[in-house]
Amino acid sequence: MLADIERMLLRIIANYSAIRHRTLSIAELSTKKGRKREDLLNVLAELAKEGYISWTPADPDRITLLQAWEREDRWIGRQVYGSR
Repeated sequence: MLADIERMLLRIIANYSAIRHRTLSIAELSTKKGRKREDLLNVLAELAKEGYISWTPADPDRITLLQAWEREDRWIGRQVYGSR
């Protein structure tokens, strides 16, 4: 399950790339979200770790969207059953 900031940033990336056919730079994300660069880099790292985007700190302006929507995980007892 994504945190609010992660979910919001994922939606911004997905919507922008669908409309403009390109992804935003870190500077554009910072302007649109009103967050510091360091905060955005941490959120992007988490989204990449979770498999929603392809991104590396070595080339921070290259963001590739892999999945536009948050996965829905359902808790049943102690096991997680999710749709992928």
